[in-house]
Amino acid sequence: MTRYHLAELNVADLIAPLDSPQLADFVALLPEINALADRSPGFVWRLTDDTGTDATSLRPFGPDTIVNLSVWESLDRLRDYAYRSAHLAVLQRRREWFKPHGRPYQVLWWLEVGRLPTVAEAAQRLEMLDERGPTPEAFTFRAVFPEPGTLAA
Repeated sequence: MTRYHLAELNVADLIAPLDSPQLADFVALLPEINALADRSPGFVWRLTDDTGTDATSLRPFGPDTIVNLSVWESLDRLRDYAYRSAHLAVLQRRREWFKPHGRPYQVLWWLEVGRLPTVAEAAQRLEMLDERGPTPEAFTFRAVFPEPGTLAA
């Protein structure tokens, strides 16, 4: 039985306000994509605002930056959702809605089953990735580290 889940943070700098015509398609897709995540195998939790629908009103990284923070049972389950579901079509359009970062915009890390990440912890992990590159404490899909206490394959 696994003792860890995978936490995931990604941030996106908006090219325009959420209520602008430029972001209308993105905003229209949010309920569908969030519902897909919620019912995907391996989904555990995602950050939402007080309405419980999404986290777009939360701006811990600045007024023009939206955040997605979620927890998954495993790397494979998150990968399936991100790259092998309808989410991929939305992901492929990200340049239409978001500014390029020039720095990491996504970070993954293992956390104990039953614990949820905080936004502050997620920000710290993203900063760690930016400063040190991928490590067991903060990594990416391209540079994955195994769950603590397991051997790398």
